[in-house]
Amino acid sequence: MFQHITTHIFLTVLMYIFIFLSMRIMGKREIGKLSVFDLTISIMIAEIAVFVIEDIERPIYDGVVPMATLVLIQVIVAQLSLKSRKLRLLVDGRPSILISDGKIHRGEMRRQRYNIDDLLLQLRGQNIVSPADVEFAILETSGQLTVIEKNQNVTSSNQSGNSSSGAERKEKNGDSQEDSGDAGSSGGTASVKLPKHKIRYEGLPIPLIMDGKVQDSNLEMIGKNRFWLRTQIRQKGVSDFRDVFLCSVDHKGELYIAPINPNKGKQT
Repeated sequence: MFQHITTHIFLTVLMYIFIFLSMRIMGKREIGKLSVFDLTISIMIAEIAVFVIEDIERPIYDGVVPMATLVLIQVIVAQLSLKSRKLRLLVDGRPSILISDGKIHRGEMRRQRYNIDDLLLQLRGQNIVSPADVEFAILETSGQLTVIEKNQNVTSSNQSGNSSSGAERKEKNGDSQEDSGDAGSSGGTASVKLPKHKIRYEGLPIPLIMDGKVQDSNLEMIGKNRFWLRTQIRQKGVSDFRDVFLCSVDHKGELYIAPINPNKGKQT
């Protein structure tokens, strides 16, 4: 019994040391950024270590050899990717632009299986209240969302949590109000009057249409109805609720509309 316990302890310590050394060999990029390739290697090493610890009758080299092989593969691929951009794109993939100039790219979001709730959640985490305030939102190969705000040279990410100051936010919101009348049909903004006493969370936009579905409870909260909403989207060249990917209104009454098909909106 005592020998059985000591064997498990020995194997656990040995696997810990081996995995620690493996991560050090593979480099700091494993800690800071896990791409699909990196994540696969890490999971496989962890699984092999578990098999070795659980089955004390199995020779240690049955686990060490596969783990060493995986580390070697990762190191070789990492070295080759430093010299070949094609290999980097093959292994890690390409970043995806989800928002550009305030316009949401629904097709790219569909390809990445990234829904509108995920996008709004990431933007709120960076103190961005509306997609209209975004110059670029880029989904990195690691799954991190990098956001570049309009009229600013500051980038933020969902890991660092960088955001603009309150003064810059007010100035930017003021500019967006002045330009709201000139906004296009894709990702455009309009201004409406809202009952401020009914807005519960000042600064957070209220979604009125998501994925072509009207949020009736939110419409009722701001004292509007579907007829009013249909009039607003038709002013932007969108004829039906089902053609709207996202429509939201902030506490200042600025209406943001992102059609599912921007080209269709321009033709109508």
